[in-house]
Amino acid sequence: MAKQVIGNLKLRIPAGRATAGPPVGSTLGQWGLNMMDFINPFNEATKKDMGKDVIVHIQVYEDRTFTWKSLGQPVDDMIREKIGIKKGSGKPHAEKVGKVTRAQLEEIAEIKKDQLNAIDLDGAVKVIAGTARSMGVEVVD
Repeated sequence: MAKQVIGNLKLRIPAGRATAGPPVGSTLGQWGLNMMDFINPFNEATKKDMGKDVIVHIQVYEDRTFTWKSLGQPVDDMIREKIGIKKGSGKPHAEKVGKVTRAQLEEIAEIKKDQLNAIDLDGAVKVIAGTARSMGVEVVD
């Protein structure tokens, strides 16, 4: 019989730099989990992405065990990195902060294709383009 899931956690953690302090320690501590059982494997698995943030999904089971999955760098970070900006626009439809090409969107979509709600590459590019527009980045062909 499968274990019952009692919690689904989503965290944004610097790759290779998880510590027992917030946000990891405080979040896992609330669920009564041994944080070092997460921190050491996470840091080992993500050390190649050092300096970038990583999204992690953690499933907590009723017997206080857990499983985790790293989803890699968030799409908004990838877009900012591609076009060389520090942050998105505060007024995305009025103030544009940069331009992104379809080729750049395809590169990001190829990396994130398994995590997007899209059937093919064209659909994945549309999802990524929507994220870019909501950040105030103009999509050009």
